[in-house]
Amino acid sequence: MERILAYLLREVKKADIALPEGDVNPVAPLPKHVMAIMEQLQRLEVELGEVTRNKEKLQRNLLELTEYTHMLRISRSFVQKTSEREPLQVQYEEFPFLEKDTLMDYSSMQRLGAKLGFISGLIKRTKIEAFERMLWRVCKGYTILSHAEVEEYLEDPDTGEPSRSVVFLISYWGDQIGQKVKKICDCYHCHLYPYPTTNEERNDVVEGLRTRIQDLHTVLHRTEDYLKQVLKKASESVYTWVVQVKKMKAIYYILNLCSFDVTNKCLIAEVWCPVNDIPSLRRALEEGSRKSGATVPSFVNRIPTNDTPPTQIRTNKFTSGFQNIVDAYGVGNYREVNPAPFTIITFPFLFAVMFGDLGHGVIMALFALWMVLYENNRKLKNTRNEIWNTFFEGRYIILMMGLFSIYTGLIYNDCFSKSINIFGSGWNVTAMFSAEVWKNADISGNRFLTLDPNVTGVFNGPYPLGIDPIWNLATNRLTFLNSYKMKMSVILGVIHMSFGVILSTYNHSYFRKKHNLYLVFLPELLFLLCLFGYLVFMIFYKWLVFTAKDSREAPSILIHFINMFLMQGDGVQPLYPGQIGLQAFLVVIAVLSVPVLLLGKPVYLYWLHNGNRRPGLYRGYERVRRNSEEELYLMRAHDMEEGAGHSDLSSSGERQTDEFDFADEFLHQAIHTIEYCLGCVSNTASYLRLWALSLAHAQLSEVLWTMVMRVGLRVDTSLGVLFLVPVFGLFAVLTVSILLVMEGLSAFLHALRLHWVEFQTKFYSGTGVKFCPFSFSPLPSNFEQYGLL
Repeated sequence: MERILAYLLREVKKADIALPEGDVNPVAPLPKHVMAIMEQLQRLEVELGEVTRNKEKLQRNLLELTEYTHMLRISRSFVQKTSEREPLQVQYEEFPFLEKDTLMDYSSMQRLGAKLGFISGLIKRTKIEAFERMLWRVCKGYTILSHAEVEEYLEDPDTGEPSRSVVFLISYWGDQIGQKVKKICDCYHCHLYPYPTTNEERNDVVEGLRTRIQDLHTVLHRTEDYLKQVLKKASESVYTWVVQVKKMKAIYYILNLCSFDVTNKCLIAEVWCPVNDIPSLRRALEEGSRKSGATVPSFVNRIPTNDTPPTQIRTNKFTSGFQNIVDAYGVGNYREVNPAPFTIITFPFLFAVMFGDLGHGVIMALFALWMVLYENNRKLKNTRNEIWNTFFEGRYIILMMGLFSIYTGLIYNDCFSKSINIFGSGWNVTAMFSAEVWKNADISGNRFLTLDPNVTGVFNGPYPLGIDPIWNLATNRLTFLNSYKMKMSVILGVIHMSFGVILSTYNHSYFRKKHNLYLVFLPELLFLLCLFGYLVFMIFYKWLVFTAKDSREAPSILIHFINMFLMQGDGVQPLYPGQIGLQAFLVVIAVLSVPVLLLGKPVYLYWLHNGNRRPGLYRGYERVRRNSEEELYLMRAHDMEEGAGHSDLSSSGERQTDEFDFADEFLHQAIHTIEYCLGCVSNTASYLRLWALSLAHAQLSEVLWTMVMRVGLRVDTSLGVLFLVPVFGLFAVLTVSILLVMEGLSAFLHALRLHWVEFQTKFYSGTGVKFCPFSFSPLPSNFEQYGLL
């Protein structure tokens, strides 16, 4: 059935008949209905095969008649041209009056006793030169070859493609030469046709060919119309049949995975099923038994096991893209905290911090919105372009990135490298003249003047949303934005990493590993906050305490942070009273948390296994009978339903039997401690990529505006408007290709790294197995393999 449907789809595509639109999802047919579908498909295949063969036969006959017509028309001119070029002084001893009657027919030559023969036909243009050389070498000059190219293209019967052909006429002497000529023609796949011996016979043949060609055209048109009717009728149901065949094939594929019971009368399938879907599974089996009329109903039994279940994350079309980002790092363990819900917000936000531009964000959001609105279009969904499929599958990610880029663009007040003055600037130049700080001579004698915020009326308050647009005119704009974005990157990085460490508490609590809360989580959080959390505190403290009046006296945060580790503070103005003592206390806490993180967990587990050898409890159940393995499995299954993971089961139920290796546990914890402590430093510095890429994007946007768009806007002649059209087109192309595609891809990859390395490593292991439920779509099929759907 799949073979027949593939044949039907090929013929429908060849006839350029569109398949019906709309998603068709019929149920799998019952076994008693399969034979009816099979008979219908076989009848359709036989009918379609006969009509197709008749059409191909008619087309081949039409091609032969057309070639024969061209051969007769062109070969007539060969003899006429020969008579015009033949010199009068050429004499033949065997035919003394040949120069007087060059149009002599074949019967006249036979009366003279000459064995002159003719072979005519058509050959492909690419073979004519080799064909002519072969005739000359084999026949040793006893042949005369005349050829001319056909003006129109003729269809190749083997490939169906149009090709150029050449009509040839070979005159030869002797039967042996004629046999050689025919063998050479067969080797070069020439189409040979009989050559008329008289002009009357030639005219009769041409007239008969003209009549037969007209009749063939009529019959061929009727055959094509009938074939198109058959294909249109088949195309109305072919997609439904395809879905039904795929479902039947999938059902038999799953049945082959089942095993027989001891009586070989029923099938047993061992599968993983979500607990919430067990009632739906039971109802589906009951309905299937009722519809099939089975005498023995199908039923479900829960099998107790201590194997780790696969991980299932329920997603929709909006969250599936973000879940794929997490799964690309690794599938989470069973019941482990899933980073995807938080990634929905943090990923596009960190992307937008690096990509912040109002104009670029609007373009990206509109492009993604167009894909979202037309997401049900089959032409967009079923393309074979992998790059387009990547964009289309991530349309909601692109939409969120575009919306967040609009927000950060408003915060940066950056739209195609230009600022937007929506609420009016908070800076006033008139106050500098009112206070007599500036005079007219200052304006004429200086290119740059400095606004002093300490002068009354110069600075009237911060801009309501984002950065004041006057900074777009300032010469120290880059210095100001560098300081702002660098501090912002550190703040976002510390908050992001702290949030990841806090999420690890859910894993420790759920898996009943409360010792990890005190021996792993608490030292990690203290180490991070005592060092880099204090750095964030100093940034906010400096922003809030120091004003424009004493800004020149504000100390450097970097110097204070370095002196914090060196335990030095002499000669540097402190930020606040008691700073040195607080910094020393925080460093001591951070240093003491390292040995706790290194030795706490291994020592506790060693004491738990070797120093506490009394019979314990299994999650509240006293283990009184060890010989009943079924009861133990049932208790474990009950615990897993309550929320205990496989790690807890192994630690509680099998830890007393497994040999505890202190060296392995200590080595594992040592690697984790070194990785975490060094990672806190490197990961905090890694978040500075937010500042670097944001700066690079803003500078590239400004360079593109200056080098392209400003050139067109500065043309003040009458042709300036006409010149602005190609300039704007070039600006648009460069903006999309460089700033949107290349810079967007760069920011996407950097945001991906920040989530995989800096965020998810704090709580997410990603060593689980993904739950792959039964589905019809991923099963192999010839339809997708040959691109028929």
